[in-house]
Amino acid sequence: MVSRELLVSKVAKWTVMEVLPAPYSGLAAAARIRSYASAASFGSIVRTVRLGRRIYDNLRKAMGYILAVHVPIAGISLLPLLLGFPLVLMPIHIAFMEMVIDPVCSIVFEAEAEEADVMRRPPRDPRAPLFSAPLVWWSLLQGTLAFAGVGAIYALALWQGLPEGDARAIAFVSLVLTNIGLILVNRSFGSSLVAALRRPNKSLWWVVATAVSLLLIAVKWPPAEKLFRFGELHADDLGAALLCGAAVLIVLELLKPIWRRLLTS
Repeated sequence: MVSRELLVSKVAKWTVMEVLPAPYSGLAAAARIRSYASAASFGSIVRTVRLGRRIYDNLRKAMGYILAVHVPIAGISLLPLLLGFPLVLMPIHIAFMEMVIDPVCSIVFEAEAEEADVMRRPPRDPRAPLFSAPLVWWSLLQGTLAFAGVGAIYALALWQGLPEGDARAIAFVSLVLTNIGLILVNRSFGSSLVAALRRPNKSLWWVVATAVSLLLIAVKWPPAEKLFRFGELHADDLGAALLCGAAVLIVLELLKPIWRRLLTS
């Protein structure tokens, strides 16, 4: 009969392999799982597996979000160079975006609860890459749709004859709101937006509230407006930006079920 200690050791080793590929097995997450498994009861072993799958999922969510959100940032930076438009993003705008992106990756996704089906999945192949091809394509699709929305808003603003500062303001607000949409989309690989919103994550709402507050200061406080080189943001401009963020969010939520099996396999 297999001893209790040997059983726990094997389960801990298997759990670590399931959570992280070999190059990452020395991370703190692996040590955390090993120590958690040492409780040596069946209940703790189940909790260890659940924790491992949650850590693995959240790593992939953060990585997918990072790739997705930088596609519209890169695209809206290159668009003026390709089409001769005025520049949208300057160092201050990039710094603002990174102040949102960094805590989302390091705090918000780390605090995400596990998916509802996390314990119904078969064991992961330890040879499977952490950043799989389906996840890369899903992230690129998200980023492309976000860039299309923000780029269209900016081009339409210039076509309507808005001053450069006004067009920059509406494009940047659209970019920030679309970024929030990408955060919400990547909270879950398969569950609906409503189900994801029901899962508590205080860190998420602190980050979103802080980002929105700073954005309001940037577009409404004259010294900040001057620093960001924004013009006046009218109510209809804000409505267009909100519509852009909401449209990207809704389209991606409708597409998510198509990718669910590939992302959770």
